[in-house]
Amino acid sequence: MKIVRGWLVRRFNIKWVPMLLLMACAPKNGSDEVPHTGLDTFPILAELTSVSTPLEVVTEPNQERTELSTDQLSQSRNTAIVQAANRVAPAVVSISVIRTGRTRSTSMWESFFMPPQRRSAGFGSGVIVRSDGIVITNDHVIADAEQIRVTLPGGGDFDAELIGTDPLADIAVLVIEGKDLPVAPIGTVEGLMIGEWALAIGNPLGIQAADTEPTVTAGVISAVNRNIVPSAYGESQDSEGFYLGMIQTDASINPGNSGGPLVNAVGEVIGINTSIISRSGGSEGLGFAIPIDRALKITDDLLSLGEVQRAWVGLEVEPVEADAWGRTRGVRISRIAPGSPGDRASLEPGDRLLRVNGRALTGPLDFEGALLDLRSGDRLEVLVEGQSQLILLEAEQFPSITAERVTVLRDLELVTVTPEIRGEQDISSEQGALVTGVSDQLSRQLGITIGDVIIGIDQIIVASADQVASIFDSLGGSGRITLHFERNRGYNMRQFYWRR
Repeated sequence: MKIVRGWLVRRFNIKWVPMLLLMACAPKNGSDEVPHTGLDTFPILAELTSVSTPLEVVTEPNQERTELSTDQLSQSRNTAIVQAANRVAPAVVSISVIRTGRTRSTSMWESFFMPPQRRSAGFGSGVIVRSDGIVITNDHVIADAEQIRVTLPGGGDFDAELIGTDPLADIAVLVIEGKDLPVAPIGTVEGLMIGEWALAIGNPLGIQAADTEPTVTAGVISAVNRNIVPSAYGESQDSEGFYLGMIQTDASINPGNSGGPLVNAVGEVIGINTSIISRSGGSEGLGFAIPIDRALKITDDLLSLGEVQRAWVGLEVEPVEADAWGRTRGVRISRIAPGSPGDRASLEPGDRLLRVNGRALTGPLDFEGALLDLRSGDRLEVLVEGQSQLILLEAEQFPSITAERVTVLRDLELVTVTPEIRGEQDISSEQGALVTGVSDQLSRQLGITIGDVIIGIDQIIVASADQVASIFDSLGGSGRITLHFERNRGYNMRQFYWRR
């Protein structure tokens, strides 16, 4: 081999590299023998590598072909993902918040010299969905915020006003004042296909980034209608509690992406990025987004009504027994509220529900996910085991919402307990006054909170909200008052000092 290599170098004035490339194709039996490639191999090799080969003059047609190739390359780079990102990214904003929270002292020195409260900054993302400056983000992004600032990709800063929040669905709605604001195209989760492209757009670096342009990550729709219980899957970043009916994607979502949009391949917002499940603290391909259809319903409620008004059907369910593999099929009705849509539909406790609106039920969270998006007048089609026909339920507003309010002591709001409200709230007392609103100060003074039922004042049994108002109106002078109330089906008593 050394003789052959020297002869090649002297004869054709070539380097040894081409021979190494040929050797890469040699038999794997350990032999140094070069495979036979024909008598013309070496002259061809010499001709290709000779420095004396004249260069071909580039002609005008070749220049045209070069320009055409550049255009084709540019078109190939401008993919559907690029176009989708360009449609939505201008409306994706960064959200910065300032909070004041209590800190725990770690030493006696800190307890004496460090302030008990400290200001801290947080950040997240959001998306502009209306030209009048309506921004959707996550509730946990702006929770307890004293100041909220929205920054557009171009660098413009706006002080944001909080319209309202829905902690149950983790949605918050902000408004900013500006002209010619970009608006993101809105899509829907209806017809969403597993495996189709998905983009997560947001600002995961927050104030650490040198610019305000959002980042884009790409993946696919991994699943829909996912119910997330963080403790069951490990650590869930940026979130606490349950998430129902979520979109799952493997597009990278990181802390700071919360509140930003999940986008389909045609550049339409299909979800609001909310959380990831991660054991490392970074993205592991398990990201979740709130369906945009739900987020828009909540936004409309907050803008038009000032609160989210969900509906009910009066059913409570429980899991059924699992098989040997730990799988369950359907849920069992555990309780039906008197006078509710479920009561009027001839359902019975113990009935097994298999499907709701065409969706199979594997546990109570599936049923709760179906109820989460209900509004008054919406219909629920239920398949009951052993029945051939679907049962149709029409959702209604919660009785406690439609009931007449009575205000006591200026900051205490009550409604009279009725059989329907007893069923809705699972109250054991047959009569009383349900607390539907109370200020923080009065709650501390009286020791009651929203959801409590006042059943007695001193030795007087309370039958209605009006009676509670009459009793307080009749009190004069000063003295100690005993308040009897139900909380979580348990009896409680609280004494407070009264002075008019």
